[in-house]
Amino acid sequence: MSQLIVPEGYRPLLSVYETQTAIGSIKRTFEDNLTRVLNLKRVSAPLFVEPKTGLNDDLSGVERPVEFDIKETQTNAQIVHSLAKWKRMALCQYGFPVGEGLCTDMNAVRRDEEMDNLHSIYVDQWDWEKVIDRATRNEDYLKETVRAIVHAICDTSDAIHEAFPALNVSLTRDVTFITTQQLEDLHPNLTPKERENECAKKHKTVFLMQIGDILKSGNKHDGRAPDYDDWTLNGDIVFWDDVLGCALEISSMGIRVDEMSLDSQLTKANCNHRRTLPFHKMLLEGQLPLTMGGGIGQSRLCMLLLQKAHVGEVQVSVWDEKTIAGCQAAGIALL
Repeated sequence: MSQLIVPEGYRPLLSVYETQTAIGSIKRTFEDNLTRVLNLKRVSAPLFVEPKTGLNDDLSGVERPVEFDIKETQTNAQIVHSLAKWKRMALCQYGFPVGEGLCTDMNAVRRDEEMDNLHSIYVDQWDWEKVIDRATRNEDYLKETVRAIVHAICDTSDAIHEAFPALNVSLTRDVTFITTQQLEDLHPNLTPKERENECAKKHKTVFLMQIGDILKSGNKHDGRAPDYDDWTLNGDIVFWDDVLGCALEISSMGIRVDEMSLDSQLTKANCNHRRTLPFHKMLLEGQLPLTMGGGIGQSRLCMLLLQKAHVGEVQVSVWDEKTIAGCQAAGIALL
């Protein structure tokens, strides 16, 4: 069942017409900023892939992809969950050199997604991936990249505020880096989401690191597929959202698995059957470049910068009748 939170006294700062104009400005401005600071080139990307390639992102491993048959090929295809694996293959096939990368629009359908103010079954994000080498496959370079992305977001926010003075969002450029284990040690009696809220409320801009492996408590902070991020070199960029009064994840990203980390994580996740898939075989044999990358939520970023209370204010999706009625009563204009 979907959940709806209506912040007390909430009123949109922009009209629906102004919102549409602002969304376009955010997407153009941020993509320009991102591709500049990370040295990325825009490319085209698939909406669906063949299951047998192993290129689809399995997310936390339980989500069902939308799958359909193709009349002409007599085969099936799956709508992507994300492009985490496809991007790495593309960098190899397109011949990108070390220090350069790609950026693309990713549109997905996640039919098992829980729906609330922040979650929709429709996902839109900037997917990016960059070739690195052994010398930059480390935590320092990961943090340097996070800071560059945060500055690109803040620069975009400044530009949008100048165009729409009614907006008054205030973002912190200084990033607090903390691991999931450190966060559990600080707040052992809280849930992972409650820990994130406490951390983001205090520090405003956070990079929560090392997501996917089991913590000392025996639990995971959150699920991560074993075959794209290295669980020791990944994380989420999180901002404090004053409108909803909660932590807002803008990006999941990280340095990708190499042969050793993939081998280890496939075993930990009980996913050794994937070793025979084309993508995984190439990785284990060292045939793909070392990379880092991530996804940056387009609707999430628009929500944050436009101070919206519901993701349906910045994207078109399908909602249940209770959510539609609740938003209408609260003056939340779903697109």
